Formats: sequence, C-alpha cells, structure tokens
Amino acid sequence: MAVQATDPQQKPGNPDSPTTGPGLGADPATVSGSSPGPGSGAPSASKGVAWLVAGAFFMEMLDSTIITTALPEMARTFGVRAADMSIGMSAYLLALAVFIPISGWVADRYGSRKVFGGALLLFTVASILCGLAQTLPQFTAARVLQGLGGAMMVPVGRLAVLRATPKTELVKAIAIITWPGLAAPVIGPLVGGVITTYLGWHWIFFLNVPLGLIAIVMTLRLVHGEAGGRRPFDVWGFILTGVGCSVFMYAMDLCGELTVNWPLVAGLLAVALAALLLSVRHLRRVEHPLVDLSPLRYPTFAVTMYGGSLFRIAIGSAPFLLPLMFQVGFGLTPVQAGSLMLALFAGNLAMKPGTSWVMRTFGFRRVLVVNGLLVALGFAGCAMLGASTPYWLTCAVLFFCGMCRSMQFTALNTLGFADVPRASMTGATTLFSACQQLNAGMGIAFGAIALRVAEWATGLSGVPAGPTEFRLALSAVAALALVAIFDSLRLRADAGAAISGHGRPKAA
Repeated sequence: MAVQATDPQQKPGNPDSPTTGPGLGADPATVSGSSPGPGSGAPSASKGVAWLVAGAFFMEMLDSTIITTALPEMARTFGVRAADMSIGMSAYLLALAVFIPISGWVADRYGSRKVFGGALLLFTVASILCGLAQTLPQFTAARVLQGLGGAMMVPVGRLAVLRATPKTELVKAIAIITWPGLAAPVIGPLVGGVITTYLGWHWIFFLNVPLGLIAIVMTLRLVHGEAGGRRPFDVWGFILTGVGCSVFMYAMDLCGELTVNWPLVAGLLAVALAALLLSVRHLRRVEHPLVDLSPLRYPTFAVTMYGGSLFRIAIGSAPFLLPLMFQVGFGLTPVQAGSLMLALFAGNLAMKPGTSWVMRTFGFRRVLVVNGLLVALGFAGCAMLGASTPYWLTCAVLFFCGMCRSMQFTALNTLGFADVPRASMTGATTLFSACQQLNAGMGIAFGAIALRVAEWATGLSGVPAGPTEFRLALSAVAALALVAIFDSLRLRADAGAAISGHGRPKAA
C-alpha cells in the first residue's frame, strides 16, 4: 500500500517543490553543487554520466553473478570443496547489505565525485586481489573489499545521474542505468563459463582492471558533485540497519541451497525482522538519521518501494528458475541453457529505445498497470514451456518477457524520483538501493521456496524437480507479478507527468 504524501504537489514558489525545486526540475547546475554540472545546457554530457554509471553498475553486478559457473574450477585451485566456495559469494552480498546504508552519508560528506571515483578504485584493486588469491580466506577478504566498493558505487552513481540530468532527459537516463540490473544476471553465468573454459577463472576479475581504470578517468571528467554538509554519523542507525540487512541477506542466501535448514532460516529471519523494525523506529525519531525515510511520503516513490519490490522479487527469480528448468527439467546442457537466456537479454535491449515514447504516450500509471499484466503473462508463458517446445518459440517467449520486464523496470525506477525534492534525494537513492539489494536476495529465495513447495505439492520431495514442478513454481512467480500491479492502481493518472511529458502537447 502506497503511503500518501501530505501535500505531494507543492506550490511553485516552494524551493523544494517536486515540480520546480532543485530536486529534478531546477537548473541542473544548482543540483550538482556550486560548479555547473554536465546537465546544465549539455544533455549529451549528462547522457555521458548515465552511460558511465551504467557501465560501472554492469561491471559490479556482473561480478556478483559471473563466478557461479567458475566455482568448481576455483575450488580446485584453492583445494576446497565446490560447496565451500559459497562463502565467497555470500561475503560479497553481505558487504553490500551492510555498507549501502552509509553510502548516502559518505556522499553528502565528501561529494559524489570523490566517492564514486574512490569506489571504482577500490573495486578495481579488490578485483586484482581476487584474481591473485591463492586460498579461500584470501579470496573471501578480497570479495568483502569488492562488496564495499560496490556498495558505494550503486547509490552514489545513481545520485550522480539524478544530479547531472535535466528533468526532460531523466527517462532516457534511467533507462540507460537500468539495463545492467536486467542484463548481468542473465548473461553472467554464460560469460563466466566461457572465460573460465578458455582463459582461466582469474581473468573473470582481471578484466575489471582496464574497465575500472577507464571508468575512473571518465568520472574525473564527467561527474560533478560537491560535499553537501557534515551531519553527524548515526552510529545506532548503522548498527541496526547493518545487522538487519546482512542477516536477512544471509537467510535468503541459505534458501537457495539444495538442502535448506528451515529452523535456522526462520531464526535468522526473526533476528533480521526485529533489527529492521528497530532501525525504522530509530530512523524516524533521530534528528540526523543514517537513511532518510521521508521520501516514502511521496506516492510515486512509495510505489517503487512497495509494489515495485514485489515486481523485483518476481523478476529476480527468473535467472534462478529458468536456467535450472532448462537443465534439470528439460535436460539441456549449461551452454544450451545459457544461450536461451540470451533471448531474454535481447528483449531487454530491444525495448530500451522505445521506453521514452511509451511513457510519454501512455503515462506512468497506465504503463505500470498494462505492462505489469504483460509481465505476469510472460511468466505464465514460461510456465507453459516444455522440453518439446520448438526452439524458436521458447526464444520468442523469453524475448517477450525481456521486453516487458525492461519496460517495467525503467518505469518504476524513473517514477520513483519524480516527486522527491533535492533535500531528500540522497536518502531516496540510499533507501532505493538498499531495498533493491534485499529484493535481489528475496528473488532467488522466492524461486527456491516456490520450487520446494511445488515438489511437496506433487509428492516428489527429495526427487530432482521435473517440468511439472517448474511449471507450478513459475506460475507462483506470475501470481506475484500480478499482485505487484495493485499498488500502481493507487497512482493518479498524471503521476510523473513532469518527467514523462504525458498529456503535454508536442513542441513545434
């Protein structure tokens, strides 16, 4: 349920007005700090910032998924079991969960330019250390450093884009920085398998070095952002959010294992829920909270957090369920399964050029509702696939799913910042990034739990899942995507019109 703002449409004279204030609609130079930002009269420069941040996001998110197919080879190098390598992935995700909440405070204190550039440098150095690791403890420590760098990159990079981009270009910019979250989980395992087979697993990490160095140079040239103040550090907010987010992510990670210790998961979830509830209570009462919760007053932002979270959970289950269905349920090889997933990625890319036109023509509310129905329909189509389904038809269904989820992601991510004033923009990006990270873990967990429930319902618990079990699990995902639509129905018909241009006459 969306939280209604007391007065989301503030008067034009208000400097924090969502429509005229510096949050999104004001002169981009004032948004970027004292120095003129790239968005000031230079749309191409602001687009450059968007592509820079998208590239950094892709590098960071690809790194979290690309090692899945390399784990057996890495385990042989370290002299451990393949199952023991899960700690390397968990350490990365836990570091993200712990440090994302402090990214807004760090960006305000030192400036987005310094923090984003520093995060890129840390991520690049940590990648070198990962590639040079000779033992599992060394690799785990390097992954924690990578997670710290990634935690600073995600929300601070998004903040840099919001500050550098004029309101009229925001839809295009958000569309650019959205594709890494859609593409990386899909192509990561396939790319990791190819690199491991032909170059060796070390190159999975060494390839980040030239990309990171290029990104650092481009950051110094394109990103503008001065420090915004020296508000005190909220120690209790950091402890409570860190414990809540990290324990929650660890519990979700356990749900993805073949044998799940449900009592342990339940206990961890209880601890995480208690910590998160205490953190919300604390953040609402303290004068200088680590994470500002005030953006939740705006219906457009609340929709991205509530209904949007359900959608992201549904989408996050696809990279887990679909490759597993193709291999376990249909008997395809890993390479064949990975090649099919490329059709999903192609659909993501094909939709990008048309996102601005669609939102300008139909508006956010109609797009989120109608396209949300298409997303649910796409998952239902995946549930109808079988081992005997023609290859071209399977690719067509996946391509359709990719197009629909790309449209929904872009619409939600853009609308979320439409009415947030500048004073709350840092808190909004931090809150959004933390929620997005939790949703990623919940997506895999939801897929795993849905599959376990399907096995229990068919009486095949303990037996490798077949097409029927995957069909039931994907049907549950389709139902979740359908439920996510209801929150969008609460939006006004003109929600986000200042961003999308919906209902405005075209310029001559």
